[in-house]
Amino acid sequence: MNLLDIMRSSPVIPVIAIERIEHAVPLAKALVAGGIRVLEVTLRTEHGLSAIRAMADQVPDAIVGVGTLTQSEEFRAARDAGAVFGVSPGLTPSLIDAAKSSGLPLLPGVMSPSEVMAAREAGFRQLKLFPAVPAGGVGMLNAIAGPLPDVSFCPTGGISQETAAQFLACKNVVCVGGSWLTPKEAIQAGDWAMITSLAAAAASLRK
Repeated sequence: MNLLDIMRSSPVIPVIAIERIEHAVPLAKALVAGGIRVLEVTLRTEHGLSAIRAMADQVPDAIVGVGTLTQSEEFRAARDAGAVFGVSPGLTPSLIDAAKSSGLPLLPGVMSPSEVMAAREAGFRQLKLFPAVPAGGVGMLNAIAGPLPDVSFCPTGGISQETAAQFLACKNVVCVGGSWLTPKEAIQAGDWAMITSLAAAAASLRK
């Protein structure tokens, strides 16, 4: 699957930070059961790569990606762990080179029209508006759509279940990213039914 196909597979991509490795597989299964297959596992915790490997190995219906890519050496490690796409909070020359050399499709973060144009010049047409709400939210996305109509977005940062539909209504938004599908309290309690319920509500937002 190319990056656009992956983005189209889920209206919401949950941003997942695994604190305990034993939570990785049941969490992924709960999200998939609710209709959310595309999962972004961040490298914000020590278990990021292990969680990606476990999900990719044990939850075949999941499309597992890696988030918070900030260093070039992380690309190949994530791909080797089973990630099929990557997400970064920004874009630098070294990240561009790492994406190309690793073959890992990258959804890079941008925050301004100039950053969108720079990413597009580097060959990226699917971008992550981050942090979406501080960057201008729906207003920014609608404004960018005019001069840069060939770029599509996954806005992430400050989006909730209540506001996701507003972002998805933008013509240049394919999906949104959010952490509300994986509340820390539910994960710690092993309340996978709640996770599945949140995933089902998110899946229903599909345009």
